[in-house]
Amino acid sequence: MDGNGRWAKARGLPRTQGHLEGVKRVEEIIGAALDLGIKVLTLYTFSLENWTRPETEVSMLMRTIVSVLMDKMDNLSRNGVAFRVSGSREGVPPSVLEALDRAVERTGKNSRLILNIAFNYGGRQEILSAVRRISEEVRQGQLDPQGITEDIFSAHLFTAGLPDPDLLIRTSGEIRLSNFLLWQLSYSEFCFVEKCWPDFTGEDLKEAIRTYQVRERRFGAVGARKESLS
Repeated sequence: MDGNGRWAKARGLPRTQGHLEGVKRVEEIIGAALDLGIKVLTLYTFSLENWTRPETEVSMLMRTIVSVLMDKMDNLSRNGVAFRVSGSREGVPPSVLEALDRAVERTGKNSRLILNIAFNYGGRQEILSAVRRISEEVRQGQLDPQGITEDIFSAHLFTAGLPDPDLLIRTSGEIRLSNFLLWQLSYSEFCFVEKCWPDFTGEDLKEAIRTYQVRERRFGAVGARKESLS
């Protein structure tokens, strides 16, 4: 969900207006994901680095998150969407945590689509958190260091229980990961789109999926089958 601020600046609007337009786009993208039969959709909504932005912008983002959850959660739930949050809870206002927790609880039994919100998220910090938790389990004798596998490590990440992404789509023309899902994206396909997030449509998502479906995923080997997104 990159490029809200640049979208607004290009139109002579305040950055906050760009975020509001970006929020409007989310519902359309979720609808397209449902049409495509996608099982997990992760949206990078707020990074740990975003706290360095102007206080007014951060406050507006927090208010918007609470408002959107209150307004849209019933409709999302009726469409079989299960809400999931991946990120640190540290430093998040109690009102936002309450809204996020309520959304997760109310939609937890749905199974058509998992909407995973990467909120207050940072890839390096996620890995450090996992290392600390594993180290504590080793210290307490609950885990043998020689028995630590990739699956065990993954189970200590914010995204525990979710599959690694098949496809990463980044909007706004930037060609970098920006501290996002550093462990999970090891074998993912990438799609970089020039459009800023407020201009990214459901048809753009479908086109990205069509492009993905004709790629050959090798996972480090020589030659592999073409895959469809699940």
